[in-house]
Amino acid sequence: MDSSREVGVLVDHLGAWSAGSGALYRRLADSLHGLVTQGTVLAGERLPSERALAAALRISRTTVVSAYDALRAEGVLESRQGSGTRVSASVGPVRGDGWVPGSLANPMYQNLLRETPRVISVACMRTPALDIVGDAVREVAEQDLPALMAEESYHPRGLPVLRQAIADHYERQGLPTTPDQIVVTTGAHQAVALVSQLYLRQGSPVVTEDPGFAGCLDLMRDRGAAFHPVPLDDQGIDPNALRRTIVEYTPHLLYVMPSYHNPTGRLMSAARRREIGELAARYGTPVLEDSAFTGLRAEGEPPPLAAFAPRGTEVITVESLTKVGWAGLRLGWLRAPAEIAMRLSRRKVLADLGSPLLDQGVAVRLLARYDELAAARSDQLRVALHRMESLLREAVPTWEWERPDGGAALWVKLPGVNARAFAQVALCHDVELIPGPMMSATEDGRYAEYFRLPFAFDEATTRELVWRLGRAWRELDRHGPVVEDPDRLVV
Repeated sequence: MDSSREVGVLVDHLGAWSAGSGALYRRLADSLHGLVTQGTVLAGERLPSERALAAALRISRTTVVSAYDALRAEGVLESRQGSGTRVSASVGPVRGDGWVPGSLANPMYQNLLRETPRVISVACMRTPALDIVGDAVREVAEQDLPALMAEESYHPRGLPVLRQAIADHYERQGLPTTPDQIVVTTGAHQAVALVSQLYLRQGSPVVTEDPGFAGCLDLMRDRGAAFHPVPLDDQGIDPNALRRTIVEYTPHLLYVMPSYHNPTGRLMSAARRREIGELAARYGTPVLEDSAFTGLRAEGEPPPLAAFAPRGTEVITVESLTKVGWAGLRLGWLRAPAEIAMRLSRRKVLADLGSPLLDQGVAVRLLARYDELAAARSDQLRVALHRMESLLREAVPTWEWERPDGGAALWVKLPGVNARAFAQVALCHDVELIPGPMMSATEDGRYAEYFRLPFAFDEATTRELVWRLGRAWRELDRHGPVVEDPDRLVV
């Protein structure tokens, strides 16, 4: 496991390992032991050399040696001349921890399972509730609760009134839609999971944008997808490269994010949407259009890609109220041809029988005020983006990024510096971030100088975050962090 990529993968899985108290070697030993116990690192698997891991974590080799020695004494690791350090065979077998083998999103989501209060995590997006969401909840409680409580069905496809509201939402965008084309889901994440289950099996070729969103890529990877990434230009996925890839691999699915691409925030032009729709129709390629990454919005946003596709093209459009309304409202949906929607609804039944009716009631209220809701979120994020950019230009003037068309994050390029190395230094300054290679379906370390930086923070958090990032940047050339509390670095 000593290639740079494999060392990087282990480092990604360790996440915010240095947070907490106690000797640094002990924190590393406990984190490694946790990966073994969870089944992320398996019995018999070879670990990086002390030198390689120390370099990747930006800590002293003595710390790694001490951590490995402690784990050997506990019977977790074993070393043999010529074969390096491996997880002891006596440890397993164990149940896996639920992460997809080769997972990209594990490190991105694992911070949700930990309590690290002094760490500012920019691994996941933040979507605090808008006042309109609170208004909708109160209206449901005061006016709609009796009717909802009288419901005697799980409504696996979604409340009829909500499916009609979603269909009307698309009609207003110029995309004729009927309620039988809608399936309500528990967030957009579940919608992508259902589509992956329906279309993919072991070895299924999937064409995706590069970079892309690790969370959704992992859902497809769990089905055994074989990815064929296609780069972006300033209008979206490169159509010439896409055509060549479709002809060569005959994909079972094309996965794109037209509004707005995650992590770059680019908005696919109307002309490009039409071109992609025509390509999909010509070659019979089903399209998964992920439109859940909203927030900051551009003026003149085109209708969904499905509106540009010729009749008969299989386009499944996924959306959510999470990014536009509130992260705690786990309510999404998909729009598909009616026959496909019915097949997906059968899988929805197997998944959870149906999404919570109270949440669906709130969604009905929010869709009636969707334009107001979207404008409020966009205005809020426009202020947050300006604040983040201004502070970054002052604190780290050598960093580069393009102002996104929309979404809620910057795609930052570090000048000649590996983002994984910077992530380790940032972690020592209590900031958890996601390096660029984790946002690509390739395994060649692409986007090594990039990282995704969400900007949807309040003013105080943004200032503290940028101060910590700037401090970490200034310390990057040192071997390990400089901290004011020496007890944090006991080795």
